[in-house]
Amino acid sequence: MVLTPSTMLPLGTKAPDFRLEDVTTGKSITLETFKDAKVLLVMFICRHCPYVQHIKEELAKIDRDYKDKIGSIAISANDAEEYPDDAPESLKLFAKEMNYSFPFCYDATQEVAKSYTAACTPDFFLFDADKKLVYRGELDASRPSTNIPVTGKDLRAAIDAVLTNEPVNRNQKPSVGCNIKWRTGNEPSYFIHTV
Repeated sequence: MVLTPSTMLPLGTKAPDFRLEDVTTGKSITLETFKDAKVLLVMFICRHCPYVQHIKEELAKIDRDYKDKIGSIAISANDAEEYPDDAPESLKLFAKEMNYSFPFCYDATQEVAKSYTAACTPDFFLFDADKKLVYRGELDASRPSTNIPVTGKDLRAAIDAVLTNEPVNRNQKPSVGCNIKWRTGNEPSYFIHTV
């Protein structure tokens, strides 16, 4: 595992378009799917990462709490040949186990992850109604190695701000987690190995 922070894509960046298949339904999901959403949450997660395992219950709570208020999508871009727990069938089981209602897509080419400058799992990107980036960074301050409870505080505050037409706090901390498992030779230029 290589401990990796978010790249912190510049605020105001327009959400890159994508077309991915939801592993749970087989439906094609695009940015247009969320055209009417006041808020869009794009999460780069996977199944095997201990950082995602640490927050998986909170992701389910956020899903329940905001289900009818925001658009959400989870994307896994890990190399499934090297990490079979992150293959589409396994992701489908994970989504079912956690009762996630949001689309869970597999980015086989890893091009969507690159377009979002995703670097780690978990990596969160929150967009407003105009699909402009208003938040990127951590769910909260909890990590698997700390005794800090998982609350989703930072991400929830950003979601709530957009929903109530308030400014999102621009003091944002990077998410930290396992690096995305890039296929050999497919690493993006922005990817920096850190320990």
